[in-house]
Amino acid sequence: MFGFGRDVWTGGLVRKMKILIAGAGIGGLTTALSLHKAGFDVHVYESATEIKALGVGINVLPHAIRVLTDLGLLDKLLKIGVQTRELCYFNKFGQLIWQEPRGKFAGYLWPQLSVHRGAFMMILLQAVKTAIGGGNVHTGHHLKRCINTGDKVTAIFTTKGAEEIIANVEGDVLIGADGIHSSVRRQFYPGEGIPKFSGIVLNRGMSMGKPFLSGSSMIMAGSVDKKFIAYPISDELDHNGNQLINWIADLKVGPEGNILRDWNRTADKNKLLTEFSSWQFDWLNAPEIISGADAIYEFPMSDRDPLPRWSFDRITLLGDAAHPMYPIGSNGASQAILDAEVLTTALLQHTNPIAALQEYQNIRLPQTAAIILQNRQMGPEQVMEIVAGRAPDGFTHLYDVISQDELEGIAARYKKIAGFEKDELNSKAK
Repeated sequence: MFGFGRDVWTGGLVRKMKILIAGAGIGGLTTALSLHKAGFDVHVYESATEIKALGVGINVLPHAIRVLTDLGLLDKLLKIGVQTRELCYFNKFGQLIWQEPRGKFAGYLWPQLSVHRGAFMMILLQAVKTAIGGGNVHTGHHLKRCINTGDKVTAIFTTKGAEEIIANVEGDVLIGADGIHSSVRRQFYPGEGIPKFSGIVLNRGMSMGKPFLSGSSMIMAGSVDKKFIAYPISDELDHNGNQLINWIADLKVGPEGNILRDWNRTADKNKLLTEFSSWQFDWLNAPEIISGADAIYEFPMSDRDPLPRWSFDRITLLGDAAHPMYPIGSNGASQAILDAEVLTTALLQHTNPIAALQEYQNIRLPQTAAIILQNRQMGPEQVMEIVAGRAPDGFTHLYDVISQDELEGIAARYKKIAGFEKDELNSKAK
């Protein structure tokens, strides 16, 4: 029988429930740290042979920062990132549509943080290794198959691209946190096929540039066909007064432009400079920022349809394996972090892990499904699309185009759907 969520009784002896996590991304590592703190025996298996500090910038919302704060990571994250002061939407002419304070500047008890994804990953990885032991983070282990076997789950691992089995591991629970191309998800949904491509390619880069607006602002300009996003990910200024700016240039290419979802596929800088040549505003110069990037990576904006089920007895899905979504509203990584907290709580509250995984699914599946569908409508960024449709040549007076009530309503509805409405979130302070 099972004790209170974390222990297994065997022949009069008690041992910690053993939990296997497939995937050492943000979701998998946060879950490992959360479960270890709750008293579980955690083992992480990563397909890559080495976990590297890859990627560009990432924005993490206050509800996810609350979870990371409870895990003791806030001080380290503050040292490597920027507390986002405001979010601003503009049209393609650089005219302001919507502006609102964010994080602590908006009255939240936790900040909104802009950080380098790779640096964030390294903080998580080191925290996990310290907590569960470096020997319990297994790289070069690609999950080939997982099987429910009565009161256990068995995970079979190979090296990626090979058939030879290198490990056959038993545990009490297996969490598939292995990304949008999840092996665990594919096992239960073999006919799902490739991710659904939006027809939009995100071109991502980092450049040193002059601070813009508040110096810690996040901006989005344009509309669905062509959009430029920028925010600083370091407070430090170089000798020229420049700071590190993360940026994304979205271009609509149509469904025929689908490419593999790969963080490290390089993009054509000259094409971007041509596309955004006129985007030189008095508060930000997009071509100058694009020119300053050492490397630019292209990434297809893709998702998958919401699933009817995540949990299968002792096996469940988490993060992008469960609910890959468009990177709209800064919610991809944030939602994976929220998964970790809900799953940990469910495993603590139920003596039966099967019931715990079912409760986790019942809470998180409908919440994330709503975000997936809302992000397909561009989430809060739809204000830019509305204004572009109503005033394609720009405007003289914004409120002749869209009302303050309409703007506020769109912003408030998305916060509610995504789970970071201020008063509700602040009420969760410990």
